[in-house]
Amino acid sequence: MIEFHLVGEFIPLIQLLKATNVVQTGGEAQIVVSEGEVKCNGEVEYRKRLKVKRGDIVEFDRHKIIVK
Repeated sequence: MIEFHLVGEFIPLIQLLKATNVVQTGGEAQIVVSEGEVKCNGEVEYRKRLKVKRGDIVEFDRHKIIVK
């Protein structure tokens, strides 16, 4: 489990994946999102620019990111 401490109101989903090092590049983040490999709050998410906010839980490839 990864705890990500948000500064500001939100972070775009692809930036969150890069910031937590679960993907290596922004391109990789876009691919895994567009292929439906990422869940936000239990739902498969296809929006790359989804605004992830405090309290959201993002899951990808055995990683669980809790946004605080």
